[in-house]
Amino acid sequence: MRLVTYTLDDAPARLGAQLDDRVVDLAALAAHHDTALPHDLLTFLRADAGLHDTARRLLAGDPSGWPAAAVHDLGEVVLRAPLRPGKIIGVGLNYVEHVEESSRSLDTDKDLPPRPVLFSKPATAVTGPGQPILHNGNLTRQLDWECELAVVIGRTASRVSEEDAYDHIFGYSIVNDISARDQRRSGQWFFSKGQDSYAPFGPAVVTADEIADPMALDLELRVNGVTKQKSNTRHMLFPIARLIADISSGVTLEPGDVIATGSPSGVGAGMVPPEFLVPGDTVEATVEHIGTLANPVVDAR
Repeated sequence: MRLVTYTLDDAPARLGAQLDDRVVDLAALAAHHDTALPHDLLTFLRADAGLHDTARRLLAGDPSGWPAAAVHDLGEVVLRAPLRPGKIIGVGLNYVEHVEESSRSLDTDKDLPPRPVLFSKPATAVTGPGQPILHNGNLTRQLDWECELAVVIGRTASRVSEEDAYDHIFGYSIVNDISARDQRRSGQWFFSKGQDSYAPFGPAVVTADEIADPMALDLELRVNGVTKQKSNTRHMLFPIARLIADISSGVTLEPGDVIATGSPSGVGAGMVPPEFLVPGDTVEATVEHIGTLANPVVDAR
């Protein structure tokens, strides 16, 4: 399933399933069939597998019998961030070429890290597709981009082995790990990466059963239509299963948590000369089988 959170007119946000150019309201579709599904994605992913199977069964039915109020053209609705994560765990230096460019441009270690490099972003950093990335010129002159595959946790994970890691994944999405490079403080990244709007997230969560191999997905990022990053998740230094095992060795992952699995090379700080985002830019992060997450950059002073 390709699950989205959407708004229509001034109504509250609701859970939908995107089918090509339509969005189907899952709760409304379920009610039409005298059953019930949640109105929001976080509640849905926390539900048992039986409820997920109900949604799949309803979506596989005859669309001619669906109530008109449950089906909307994609152009009619506004897609929002799929959910508000309990926590966002970022992974630094997880592509070999990015390790090299970071050592050259960001004064990080030139050697490959022996264990995943982890940091966090607060939930307040999340913004949805089409929503602005805030550029505050009083705080940064070095606003940078990073296209990353996002792993959305579906089952509580504590001390999980690599062999069992995928059992705890609900689905996949995209995070654009926005960073104010000049706000790293004594080597710490929290304020640099955690400011409001610095975690564009979406446009959908694609359930794990729809992604045959998450370690073989093309990634690309464009600024104003110009490609800046282009890689594949197969080039991760620490694959998804290793990340989940490492994080959960000491931090419990809960349903709705998001792991941003790291950025390939091609960040602005690594360009010669460096390039950074400015108000008026548009950033598009694309991950194969998931879609494109596009956001404008606006002046927030």
